Amino acid sequence: MPLKIPDTLPAVDILKKENIFVMDDTRAHTQDIRPLKIVILNLMPLKITTETDLIRLLSNTPLQIDIIFMKLKSHTPKNTPIEHMMMFYKDFDKIEKEKFDGMIITGAPVENYEYEEVTYWDEIKRIFEWSKSHVTSTLYICWAAQAGLYYHYGIPKYHLKKKMFGIFEQYCLDAKLPIFRGFDDIFFMPHSRHTEIRKQDILNDNRLSLIAESQESGVSIVMANNGREFFITGHLEYAPYTLDQEYKRDLGKRDDVDMPKNYYKDNDPELPPVVRWRAHGNLFFTNWINYYVYQETPFDISEIK
Repeated sequence: MPLKIPDTLPAVDILKKENIFVMDDTRAHTQDIRPLKIVILNLMPLKITTETDLIRLLSNTPLQIDIIFMKLKSHTPKNTPIEHMMMFYKDFDKIEKEKFDGMIITGAPVENYEYEEVTYWDEIKRIFEWSKSHVTSTLYICWAAQAGLYYHYGIPKYHLKKKMFGIFEQYCLDAKLPIFRGFDDIFFMPHSRHTEIRKQDILNDNRLSLIAESQESGVSIVMANNGREFFITGHLEYAPYTLDQEYKRDLGKRDDVDMPKNYYKDNDPELPPVVRWRAHGNLFFTNWINYYVYQETPFDISEIK
């Protein structure tokens, strides 16, 4: 997929070295087509890593995509240079009058707080509400999935005694859905979270569809409004070594984090991880763009409602 992103974004050089086709602004202006507009609200601490992970997955169809990164006005990230944020990110209030074909909202390291205790919760609520009338389809990932289900549908989260951490088998519950086109019956997904949502709460709300789950990691993917909203409790976007970095960051500092399950070769953290989720991660994002964004969004983007 030709992705229209700023020429100087660090992800550009990284992905070109992986032979992933990324179209910079200069070349994109020479193509006479309407690109899809995708806005990404990146709440993860390591912004550049997450940018790269998501752009990598949005690069698999022949459609041109205009990527816009959004930041919160009510929160200043500590782990990304302010110069990077000022150059590549826009505040919500600068783009809230615009409409977008798709939106991705990432996880955030605030799971152990109640939603109302999160310092930027009021701004997040505004964005969640805005997305209902300004975006064709939204992907909520990890904490954002839990927060979105809570805000839109009143679904609670529950704290875990031990972090749900590792690579877990997931089962498609409705293989006929376009989001699962090309999927195997079982696929793998990384999980990295201290809280969960529970199956019965989802089943009790007829506005929600549980479309993938795991015997070990529980609720996996929830869909609402015929695909206008997807809530993903794991991280199909993760790069191979992300869980390794998280594990070694927390090693010796927390007593609720074990070695990630089903991750390292021979369960030895001195050996490299076994990547089991890459193909389905690419397929999931491609299906989302094709069937729930491109084929659903109006040609006149102002008609999104």
